[in-house]
Amino acid sequence: MKVDYIVVGSGLAGILFCEVLRQNNKSFVIFDDNSQKSSVVAGGLYNPVILKRFTSVWKSKEQLSIALPIYKALEDYLNVKLDYKIPVLRLFSSIEEQNNWFAACDNPKLSEYLTPRIIKYQNKAIHSQYGFGEVLQTGRIDTLSLIETFKSNLKNQKNIFLETFDYSKIKFDNHKVFYKNIISNQIVFTEGFGLKKNPYFNYLPLNGTKGELLIIHAPNLKIDFVLKSSVFLIPLESDKYIVGATYEWKDKTNKVTTQAKEELTSKLNSFINCDYKIIDQVAAIRPTVKDRRPLVGQHPKHKQLYILNGLGTRGVMIAPYAAQQLFGFIENKTPLNAEINIDRFLEFIDA
Repeated sequence: MKVDYIVVGSGLAGILFCEVLRQNNKSFVIFDDNSQKSSVVAGGLYNPVILKRFTSVWKSKEQLSIALPIYKALEDYLNVKLDYKIPVLRLFSSIEEQNNWFAACDNPKLSEYLTPRIIKYQNKAIHSQYGFGEVLQTGRIDTLSLIETFKSNLKNQKNIFLETFDYSKIKFDNHKVFYKNIISNQIVFTEGFGLKKNPYFNYLPLNGTKGELLIIHAPNLKIDFVLKSSVFLIPLESDKYIVGATYEWKDKTNKVTTQAKEELTSKLNSFINCDYKIIDQVAAIRPTVKDRRPLVGQHPKHKQLYILNGLGTRGVMIAPYAAQQLFGFIENKTPLNAEINIDRFLEFIDA
């Protein structure tokens, strides 16, 4: 079998890169063993503002301009609803937070995303003495539906191998790379935290941050927007909501914990006062990097090998941008943005 690309990993990074390949008529196969869960359990929110500090997300405008058309193309290709436009309301806890919001509204990088007024939304289930601020150009991508539908489509086309990738089977010859019975121009690794087992790229400082979410049923809450306080509250269907997320740097397992459950419920109870039932709890390791930028680029020695990883906590927004960056770099020799290029970590390769 001959293909243009072998892609290892079918999380958000892998799927978005394959969508770029598809749009550019490049052939590919994916290898995936379902070991990485961070994309599946993600909240899926795209939001151009960091609401803890009222600052702009890195390259937010550029990211959104690339991401939204790609998700629309995926909706059309897969015939599934993925992009749910939904406002984000930031719950204020003090006069000081209100003042900080108005100051942020005057920031040229934020003014198009923030509504410069206090919203007095009356809901007996929410403690809202100081009102809310509204973030614009926000929404939620149904990452679970995206991944499941895309992989199902690949299975129908026989373009996916549901097995663990064996790095020892890679063979190099001139400008080609061989893997078992497949000949390809290059291999792109999009393995998330699985990068730690990759002998070609495990020198990179991928830390990994465990995150846990709750799914609750709260029939009396009745909100049709994302509520951000000490945690995010994201509405689903049938009075269900995502509550999240936690951040744990030591535990590298996908097992749910009582500690995270207690942390999330404590924070949730601080700003809502209606009854709810926890119906699910999920956990995964996010692929995070110490400088909070993705890992994109070419292996310094094996030029047929590439990486797209380290999407962190904002994968829905940054994955399409990073995927296009990598594709342009491989196919058109377009220089990568220096802030995401793995060359910034060359000193780690022999460490």
